[in-house]
Amino acid sequence: MSAQPTTVTAAILVIGDEILSGRTKDKNIGYIAEYCTAIGIDVKEVRVVPDEEDEIIPALNTLRAKYGYVFTTGGIGPTHDDITADCVAKAFGVTIDVDPRARAMLLERIAEKDLNEARLRMARIPAGAELIENPVSKAPGFMIGNVITMAGVPSVMQAMMDVVSPRLKTGTKMMQVSIEAPGLREGDIGTPYAALAKAHPGVIMGSYPMMQDGKFWTRLVLRAKDAGLLEAAEAAVVAMVGEYKRPDAAITVTRGG
Repeated sequence: MSAQPTTVTAAILVIGDEILSGRTKDKNIGYIAEYCTAIGIDVKEVRVVPDEEDEIIPALNTLRAKYGYVFTTGGIGPTHDDITADCVAKAFGVTIDVDPRARAMLLERIAEKDLNEARLRMARIPAGAELIENPVSKAPGFMIGNVITMAGVPSVMQAMMDVVSPRLKTGTKMMQVSIEAPGLREGDIGTPYAALAKAHPGVIMGSYPMMQDGKFWTRLVLRAKDAGLLEAAEAAVVAMVGEYKRPDAAITVTRGG
């Protein structure tokens, strides 16, 4: 008897005025979501908040209570508006101060004489947190409880994900099947597809309109953690598409992508 699929959930909390103003285009959400999917963590929600304590702390507390993990990006640099670490400490009700371990990491890149007050802000870590090493620029992120706090700079965040991911609990990986047929339009199959989605509750069914060579077509994407459920849903959807597609259109099925 095969083991029951397990689920580990997560949310992403992006912190930064620069994201909300449009000055900086976020490159972290998609990366974290794709990374989590690959290792068996389901990202369920994304929020973007400004560099304001009254926005960060309530959002963080809501998300960490609701999901298995919260990944935060942004707000752990050396400037006055980098307040994420302080907000995380307040959310957990712990103190925050310069961490000797984090200070030592900074000294691997910065000379002692240049380790001023601003740079030392990057070594302030909430009490009890584990450090997330930063092989790119040395200033660490940290993990406390189920909250993973990382840099906003994409290259640094990506390096931190590689460091922290082995520490995380993961669930059953999501499997995926894509089904396409040229000329198949959402409006043609919307009603029968909805009926199939209702008949296969263990499978997430999505529909994505596309355009190629000036013609509309539809990609149907099925996702599930149970191979048997996915196979049954795939067979049902392929049969339905066969009824509604053009006679000369070939059905394409792609598994895993």
